Amino acid sequence: MEETITLKEIAQTIKKRLGLIIVLTLGAALISGLFTYFFITPIYQADSQFLVNQNHNQTESTVELNDIQTNIELINTYSDVIRSNRILDEVIDELNLTITAGTLREKLSVSNENNSQVVTVSVTDPSPAMAVEIANTTVEIFQNQIDDLMNVDNVNILNTAQLPEDPSPVSPNLMLNVAIAFVLGAMVGVGLAFLFEFLDTTIKTEEDIEKTLELPVIGIVSKISERDLTIAHNQSMTRTVRERGAFNGKAKKTS
Repeated sequence: MEETITLKEIAQTIKKRLGLIIVLTLGAALISGLFTYFFITPIYQADSQFLVNQNHNQTESTVELNDIQTNIELINTYSDVIRSNRILDEVIDELNLTITAGTLREKLSVSNENNSQVVTVSVTDPSPAMAVEIANTTVEIFQNQIDDLMNVDNVNILNTAQLPEDPSPVSPNLMLNVAIAFVLGAMVGVGLAFLFEFLDTTIKTEEDIEKTLELPVIGIVSKISERDLTIAHNQSMTRTVRERGAFNGKAKKTS
C-alpha cells in the first residue's frame, strides 16, 4: 500500500528534529568559515592591458576598417604567443622565478571583449606584488618580442598592473563559502531528520497503532508516574479526612 505524507507531517518531523537541523546548519557554516579563513591560501589577481592597433608606419590619418578587423583576428594568435614557452621562459629568467613555464602558464590568462582591440593579461598568485610583477613583465616582454616573431609593430601597453594599498584576494570568497555551507548543512539536516523518522518504527501514539495494525483503538492505558500517584494519594487522603470530619459533626448534632 502506498504511503503519503502530508504537509502537517512534514512540519511535525522538522519540528521534532529542529535541534539536529540547527546544529548541522550552524556547524557546517562555522566549519566552512574557519577552514576558509585559516587553511585556504588567498589568491590575488593583477591585470595588465595592451592595445592592438594599426601599424605605426601607417601614414593615413584615418583607421581602415580592414586594419581593425585584422588586428582583432590577430588577438587569438597573440594570446597563444603570450602563453608560449618563449615568452614565459624569458619572464621566468627576468624575475628569477623558481617555477616552470607550465606552472606559470596556469597562473596566466588572456582575454578580450568581443570585437575589442584591448587585451587583458591576468595573473593570479598568492603574493599580490608578484602577481603585479608577472603581469607587467609578461606584457613588456611580449611587446618586445612580437616584432621579431611576426614582423609587426601594433602592440601598445594601455594599462599596467598596479599594487593597491590594501589588496583584496579574488579567492577564496569567505561569505560565499559560508553561505553554501549553510544551505548544504540545512539540506543535510532536513534529510537526516526524515531519514531518522523513516527508520524509527517504534509505536508512540494511538495514530501509530491505527496506521501499523489498521485496527481501531478502543482504549488507552495512560502512563502514571510515581509523582502523580503520590499527588492522587494525598488528595484522596485529604478528601477522606474531610468526609470523616463532616460525618462526625453530623453525628454529634443528631445525638
